[in-house]
Amino acid sequence: MITFTDKRCFSQQQLQELFKSVNWLSADYPERLYKALNNCETVFTAWDNDLLVGLINAIDDGELTAYVHYLLVRPEYQKVGIGKELLRLVREKYKDYLYVELIAESRELIGYYEKNGFNNVQDVYVMGIMNK
Repeated sequence: MITFTDKRCFSQQQLQELFKSVNWLSADYPERLYKALNNCETVFTAWDNDLLVGLINAIDDGELTAYVHYLLVRPEYQKVGIGKELLRLVREKYKDYLYVELIAESRELIGYYEKNGFNNVQDVYVMGIMNK
């Protein structure tokens, strides 16, 4: 049975293993990743006993806008509703905010996010700088 919590009971190693499971670059910086997730406003995690299987985090301005930064689920746990529940928890927490925003990092994810209540915003362009 999968359990969900907003308690930050994860270790640096557990985070690194989860992020490695989906081949995300953040896994290469375990100390910084751990610090970042312990310093952001919102983190919900999904657990199968003591195995961290999913995570979502959001950064907010305290009143109007929340940004979902990470949403990831171990590949072997995908397609069973874990990501959907993590998104629901964030949407519930921020239900009184004007905006809850996220970036779909591939076209394939747009449909998934739309099924979970998000809309594709036209004429908006994501800009960024990646410092390695």
